[in-house]
Amino acid sequence: MNKYIAAIDSGTTSTRFIIFDKAGKIVTFAQKEHEQIYPNPGWVEHSPTEIWSRTQTVIDEALDRGNIAPQEITAIGITNQRETIVVWNRHTGKPYYNAIVWQDTRTDNICNELAQNGGIDRFRAQVGLPLATYFSGPKIKWMLDNI
Repeated sequence: MNKYIAAIDSGTTSTRFIIFDKAGKIVTFAQKEHEQIYPNPGWVEHSPTEIWSRTQTVIDEALDRGNIAPQEITAIGITNQRETIVVWNRHTGKPYYNAIVWQDTRTDNICNELAQNGGIDRFRAQVGLPLATYFSGPKIKWMLDNI
């Protein structure tokens, strides 16, 4: 019988799995921090394989702590790290590079170059956002150009 609802919260500093009863009360949870990688000034990365491993671990730990069978979970909600990106091989499932975290500013030159013709609002009408290192588009361009 499905009795619980769960959430995977993959945040900037940790991943946690929280199990709620149908009244919304926390029944149990588990949390694991993950490493912050700073390869250069302004760069912030995470290991996608570490995050995936931590996710599996916290799910197992929370289920064990609560003596809950996976079949008792009705639904799972997932939250993530905003504009953090990961690019992986679709055949192997392995990441090509570390996740570039939302805080990372390595794409400042890309944003400035694109803003030279039309300013930071150059693409706002099409995408609804200004040019900024925060967003995924410049990070994807950096990946395509450098990985």
